[in-house]
Amino acid sequence: MIDLYTSTTPNGWKASITLEELALPYTTHYIRLGEGDQKKTKYLEINPNGRIPTIVDRDEDNFTVFESGAIMIYLAEKSGRLLPTSKKARSEVIQWLMFQMGGVGPMQGQANVFYRYFPDKIPAVIARYQNETKRLYTVLDTRLRNHEYLVDDYSIADIAHWAWVRLHYWAGVQVDDLPNLQRWMDVMAGKPACQKGIVVPEPFEPEIALSDAKKIVR
Repeated sequence: MIDLYTSTTPNGWKASITLEELALPYTTHYIRLGEGDQKKTKYLEINPNGRIPTIVDRDEDNFTVFESGAIMIYLAEKSGRLLPTSKKARSEVIQWLMFQMGGVGPMQGQANVFYRYFPDKIPAVIARYQNETKRLYTVLDTRLRNHEYLVDDYSIADIAHWAWVRLHYWAGVQVDDLPNLQRWMDVMAGKPACQKGIVVPEPFEPEIALSDAKKIVR
């Protein structure tokens, strides 16, 4: 059994979708970011960085994993699915996972902050992060021109990106001119595990998300 500590965010969905796709039993613990649960002593004992998600694998002597990408790799390796075993294919999946971790996530996250949450609207800063997010989306679109998924077979790299890209509108970034990305997004959205994972711990509610995020930004 896995204990999943999470909230209603793209990084949280990366873990919950992966758990759903792998059909691993798990218990959800809702970390309410707007109330500061992530900074409370009890949570910091399992995740010293005070972020979500975190998992605790009860079947492995309560082994703890934090950082969403690390969680996805751990769960894929535990199950023997969503991550190839051949050296080159495995490397490709991890490369695209790192592309999300180091590029799409941080850039779209900052676009979210300055477009939606930051009290002072700074047009140049908003444009900087929206433009970079769009550039990264364009890289994905180019890759998907000749690939059904990012690396041949469906993998954790696809889950990681979809959890973020599905909320492109929240960052004020349009994808109408990226047909390959749109095609892939539709395929991902139709997967039962994706549909289940994005309502953990609860469905995304824009007004609640906006209120919670503003508390954190302040």
